[in-house]
Amino acid sequence: MSYPELFLKKNEDKRLRQGHLWVFSNEVDCQRSPLEQFTAGDLVVVNDSAGKALGVAYINPNALICARLLSRKPNTKIGENFFKARLTQALQLRERWFDKPYYRLVFGESDGLPGLVVDRFGDVLSVQITTAGMEKHKNLLVDALVELIQPSAVLLKNDNSQRQIENLSLTAEVAHGCLPDRVIIEENGARFVINVADGQKTGWFYDHRYNRARLANWSTGLKVLDLFSYAGAWGIPAALAGAAEVTCLDSPESALACAAESAELNGVQDKMQFIRADVFEFLKQAREQNQHFDAIILDPPALIKRKKDFKAGYEAYRRLNHMALQILANNGILVSASCSHHLSRENLHEILRSTARHIDRHMVFFADGGQGADHPIHPALPETEYLKSFFCTVSARF
Repeated sequence: MSYPELFLKKNEDKRLRQGHLWVFSNEVDCQRSPLEQFTAGDLVVVNDSAGKALGVAYINPNALICARLLSRKPNTKIGENFFKARLTQALQLRERWFDKPYYRLVFGESDGLPGLVVDRFGDVLSVQITTAGMEKHKNLLVDALVELIQPSAVLLKNDNSQRQIENLSLTAEVAHGCLPDRVIIEENGARFVINVADGQKTGWFYDHRYNRARLANWSTGLKVLDLFSYAGAWGIPAALAGAAEVTCLDSPESALACAAESAELNGVQDKMQFIRADVFEFLKQAREQNQHFDAIILDPPALIKRKKDFKAGYEAYRRLNHMALQILANNGILVSASCSHHLSRENLHEILRSTARHIDRHMVFFADGGQGADHPIHPALPETEYLKSFFCTVSARF
């Protein structure tokens, strides 16, 4: 099958040749291939300025990232067999890494399927499609997933703001089977009740799996505060591992309800309390009341979603870490994390360094972490590496 051709300007092929998968609209030679001739979701062959084919992509002429490569073989047919092969490869890798079916099955570009995220919750799949190109192939995708996984339900969870950029519907759709109100998953020796349909993102955050396990190993006997706790993924394993008490704090009532159910499911409800509050306000009151915690997890949602949000987001991260350190007990543990791609590891390092000095406490890092194996990092796409965390301990001034 031959696809329409998209031509790049001279020297605009360098990033693609280095392994990146995106074409920006200002890199296109619009004299030879006017963007307005394409329809969002069309398949195209991307050519350099000399006419040499670089691969097959889907296109959205109305988006800044106007094309995303699916294959570097220009004669690839993007159809049923293509999606089956990519999904099979992704499944084989996850089955190598995990012994139970609870993981991110597809992580976009890193699995050769840009614009697609699939989380597996046993026999329930939560799918996020964020581009017009992937949306155009959703029926093939669902069919391939059903054949490969044989799930009881597939939810197309379309409440993602990125879909607005590509002019896609935000209405969720059960594309296969019957979705239960509650799903039970397993992670780090704990079981969790989650609400896939109404939960944030896909319904769960698998990316911190390894970091949560590390904290749990260091939680015995500690008084733990889990800020932005969502459904208790940090706090419940800590309680199971022997934490003396755990406080989970967040603002969505539904998430805290799931966390409370999960605490009972794991038999640790007597160790835990769940507080619905604004994190900034809680930290302020805790400082005023001279409360202290032996371990604090600071894992906020992305506070810098776009480059233009950097200044305000950086200040929010700084304030959060400053306030958390003020109520951390001597020799306590702070886990400081960020899922904002635009906040680099170096930025977070500097926030922690400067904050510790500002309040005159001695800080050392004893571990750091990133995203789990089911969120693999594409070496040519820095955008796929977004999660960073530091495990710190602080004491009085030396």
